[in-house]
Amino acid sequence: LNAPLLVAIAGGIFIFPFFLFSATAGQLAEKFDKVMLIRLLKLTELGLMIAAAAGFVLQSVSYLMVLLFLMGTQSAFFGPLKYSILPELLKPRELLGGNGMVQAGTFLAILLGTITGKVVLEENGAMLVSLLIVAVAMAGWLASRFIPPRGPMVPDLKVDYNVFTSTWEMLRYARSHKEIFLIILAISWFWLVGATFLTEVTPFAKDVLGGDQNLATLLLVLFSIGVALGSLLCNSMLKGEVHATFVPLGALGMTLFALDLYFTSRGFSQGGASPLTVSQFLGTFRGWRVLADFLLIAIAGGIYIVPLNTLLQYHSNAGHRARNIAANNIFNALFMVISALGTALLVSLQVTIPQIFLVIALCNGVVAIYITRLLPGALARAFVAWLLQMFYRVEVTGLKHIAEAGERVLIVSNHQSFLDAALIAAYVPEDLTFAIDTSVAKNRLVKFFLSMARTIPIDPVNPLSTRTLIDAVKRGEKVVIFPEGRITVTGALMKIFEGPGMVADLVVFDPDRVRDTATYENPKSHPEGIPYVIVGGQLVKDAGEQTDALAG
Repeated sequence: LNAPLLVAIAGGIFIFPFFLFSATAGQLAEKFDKVMLIRLLKLTELGLMIAAAAGFVLQSVSYLMVLLFLMGTQSAFFGPLKYSILPELLKPRELLGGNGMVQAGTFLAILLGTITGKVVLEENGAMLVSLLIVAVAMAGWLASRFIPPRGPMVPDLKVDYNVFTSTWEMLRYARSHKEIFLIILAISWFWLVGATFLTEVTPFAKDVLGGDQNLATLLLVLFSIGVALGSLLCNSMLKGEVHATFVPLGALGMTLFALDLYFTSRGFSQGGASPLTVSQFLGTFRGWRVLADFLLIAIAGGIYIVPLNTLLQYHSNAGHRARNIAANNIFNALFMVISALGTALLVSLQVTIPQIFLVIALCNGVVAIYITRLLPGALARAFVAWLLQMFYRVEVTGLKHIAEAGERVLIVSNHQSFLDAALIAAYVPEDLTFAIDTSVAKNRLVKFFLSMARTIPIDPVNPLSTRTLIDAVKRGEKVVIFPEGRITVTGALMKIFEGPGMVADLVVFDPDRVRDTATYENPKSHPEGIPYVIVGGQLVKDAGEQTDALAG
């Protein structure tokens, strides 16, 4: 077999176990102690690497292919464990940074493994490669011994070992939860784009740029480092908050820099019959531009993928998180297969590599627009937050109370300026729904700020408006009300009228009593375990006297 065909077969053998075993892996990760399974899998990996070391020494391709399948199986079982245990070990504000480090470490490990394996194998033979892979596997097993012990998440779960029924049920569950499914599709798209670039980097460097193998290695290094940088940069940009503000920006960045890569590489002069060295390539402006495009595409990819991985963990039910991640792995593998088949089809149609990059850029542009439509306020919020930070040096404290407030949240805010709504929408990481006067909502200057959040136009003279707000909170929307009817003249929270007080009392404090707003009563006591409500920037935990005050 020639080298390209052998590489393609090896890739297929490694990916195939993800289709076969991901569903079982997700179920086992829920049923048993994740730390115990991680240690067991790392010990299995050590045994497989010892067996692979023998394969390198014997130089048996078929034997190594069997071991590659077994390593793919180990990876299929390890993936749901690796990502689902992060929310159990990290605090919410650490989760984004943890995912960034995992993503950065993954690409850097791929890079170091590819380069080190190639260099060591060429210069020192198979024996040193064998020793290295065993040493790395040993280090992984030792590291797993330091993970704090955890208990099983769903110990009573009945594992379905039928590959077909369990896989279908897992994908059906993900599909039935729209938010989870869209996140999975967005993550899988990243792997389609990344797989295409990583697959074509060597022929692009040699056949299009006219460079040698060292140039291909340089592009691979830049791409891997770029994803790592983008992954780590994402945590700094979002300051640990779990939301998708910069996901559309990352998608748009990948599109723009991939387009520039196409125009830069089109008609690239190879500079002679002999391959260009790295120094010769860097002696041209076009060369630096190609390198910059590869690096920036990867950085944008890191900014794109890390929040999505974190959101998948964050929005998954704790007892179903590993299975959602397993479903994500199945879709990732499917999209990588689509990438390979699509690239092969385009090559068979005599499409050049720069044109393949153009196709990816245009398709990614469509995806970026779609994501922006799904998250219409994300870019607007980021832009407004930047403006407010630049002009007012805004400092925000107490955001943790939003997460602590539970599922039914009513934010009752004092009204000190016309910037209040923009401030809340820009800096609160959750998706908010604002109650806004119908006459104000028609103002053209206000419409841009309305794109930052969902709004419910409220007619003060229509009693059904209160019912609309109650229904919104009951659906789990976090509703913001400015209850004073005007900007404060005292600087403090002024009189709150009956409508907001009734919404807070009926829905937030005692949602089980919601029947008809006409039968509203204001009780003196409430059951324990009531949700929180935020009034005038203060977190209220006791419904007693505060409820009477809210009711006016």
